[in-house]
Amino acid sequence: MRSLNIAATGMLAQQLNVDVISNNIANINTTAFKGQRAEFQDLLYQNDRQQGTVSSENGTVVPTGVQVGLGVKAAAVYRMTAQGTLLSTGNTLDLAIQGRGYFQVLMPDGSTSYTRAGSFQLSPTGEMVTADGYVVQPGVTLPSNTTAITVNANGQVLATIAGQTTPQTVGQLQLAFFPNEAGLDALGNNLFQQTQASGAPVTGNPGTTSFGTIQQGFLEQSNVNVVSEITNLITAQRAYEMNSKVIQTSDQMLQSLNQIQ
Repeated sequence: MRSLNIAATGMLAQQLNVDVISNNIANINTTAFKGQRAEFQDLLYQNDRQQGTVSSENGTVVPTGVQVGLGVKAAAVYRMTAQGTLLSTGNTLDLAIQGRGYFQVLMPDGSTSYTRAGSFQLSPTGEMVTADGYVVQPGVTLPSNTTAITVNANGQVLATIAGQTTPQTVGQLQLAFFPNEAGLDALGNNLFQQTQASGAPVTGNPGTTSFGTIQQGFLEQSNVNVVSEITNLITAQRAYEMNSKVIQTSDQMLQSLNQIQ
């Protein structure tokens, strides 16, 4: 009976759906997290009677035929890159991107990763780094006698030096964006990596054409909508139960066949 295998693919698909939803909910407080959505496709069809074939000597044509679907498969887990709400923190080194773009981060192996989580800190040498100590690119080093830090909307980093009243420009942050942001490879720790699917990064200063602006003292929140996720979770649970019911029904039908004498 094909229904057993078909329902099994349905249960596997809904299990993946629940996995994606649970990850969204788990990261509801993760800075700059982008929610994901599972997408599915139907499997191949078994043709018991091909539509369009000639059915008589007079040239009549079968209008619809008989096609039986064989189930469902996962096609993609799509990342939704919509802007998250900006939360005011008052922290000088908390930076949020309002609009398009990613911060660039230098990894220990020399490669570049990308993030929208701007909860930065200072290294022992005064460099602006991530929570894991990775240097934000282009590198910005603050003097040891800095008393105040200002990052304007265009990404300029200004430091007020002890004994001086006029801030000095000590660096310029740059952003990067990709033709297909959903094609980035998620590395964990709020970091992404370029892939062939994402395309090559385009870099530039914040506030210029196609790039977002920097908001100092803010962090971008997760873009996950809790109400939608709970609704999707209930829907996935019901779909899983219905597929399990199909398996139970198919099993009962097989039992009926076995009892025929």
